[in-house]
Amino acid sequence: MTLDEIQNAVIQGKPRLAEKLVEEALENGADSAEILARGLLGGMQQIGLRFGDDRDVARALASSRAMKAGLEKLKPFLEQGVLGNRGKVLIGTAGGDLHDVGKNIVSITLRCAGFEIRDLGVDVSAEQFVDAVRKDPKVDIVCISSLLTTSMPEMRHIVQALNGLEQRGRFKVMIGGGSVTREFAREIGADAYTENAMEAARFAVAAVEEQQK
Repeated sequence: MTLDEIQNAVIQGKPRLAEKLVEEALENGADSAEILARGLLGGMQQIGLRFGDDRDVARALASSRAMKAGLEKLKPFLEQGVLGNRGKVLIGTAGGDLHDVGKNIVSITLRCAGFEIRDLGVDVSAEQFVDAVRKDPKVDIVCISSLLTTSMPEMRHIVQALNGLEQRGRFKVMIGGGSVTREFAREIGADAYTENAMEAARFAVAAVEEQQK
């Protein structure tokens, strides 16, 4: 049993096979963190799925289902030690955009990096983001995804609304997605642009560690 086989099951979009392989790997003593990072998430990385990017919808959905099936078998082990308490993340897809596959992968990656996740879903307005931040003083990172270029004006509106909050200094704003660029992030006042889930996790960890100094 190899992690490559689990990775291939995800790439090929085979949920039952992924579930079976993960179960067998655990029974054989494989490390749950390795199964997650190199097997399940490694498979998603191989299909080139960017933060919020659903350009190949059928393939992305199939791979996402396979990854989730494998993750179900890992949950008890993740709860025993992989998950931590680094901080809290709000995540959602900008208003006017219903894509969520990439957002979901980022959510899982951040959760496995030790963050508590509150997923606001898709088609989330500036008012909903602002309301969620105001109601939760423990939010450390706000992640906004957008695949469609038509939703970029709403992403701009969301970031500007968040930047206007009195508590803005206590949280970071991170954006990403198929329609987004690093230049656009700087232009609208976001703290970071991340191209993929692993990069998002690295930024989130570094941001929280900096705030705790």
